Amino acid sequence: MQQKKNIKVGKVRLNLFFLILTLSLITTLDVYSENSLEGKFTNIKILDKISSKNTLIKLENENEYKYKDLIIKSLKCSNSEFDDNPEITAYIQVQDISNKDKNNVFVFNGWMFSSSPSITPFDHPVYDIWLVDCY
Repeated sequence: MQQKKNIKVGKVRLNLFFLILTLSLITTLDVYSENSLEGKFTNIKILDKISSKNTLIKLENENEYKYKDLIIKSLKCSNSEFDDNPEITAYIQVQDISNKDKNNVFVFNGWMFSSSPSITPFDHPVYDIWLVDCY
């Protein structure tokens, strides 16, 4: 009789162990999938309207990049979860340093969307910026 009790206790402990292991794997995979959607680098294209030249720029998030008269900073970028219609979003700040009144006002400060750049357009007389990629 004593042996049957020990076998039942062992089965309960084994089942409890597998339950805890499964739950920990699920939470680990969920956290990993959320982190994989956010990128460390943002690719943007800049069109110089005067010379009609496109330039592809790779921005490291949280770092400033100087392009001619602009200082560009990407704070965060992410890819969508859906593969059939991917959406890339990035939070970008742009300053124009040719402004003579020494204001540190952003020319653009907000979210950019790759599929619809007209939602929050970048409005500058010389340059046009749009979001290309996040990785």
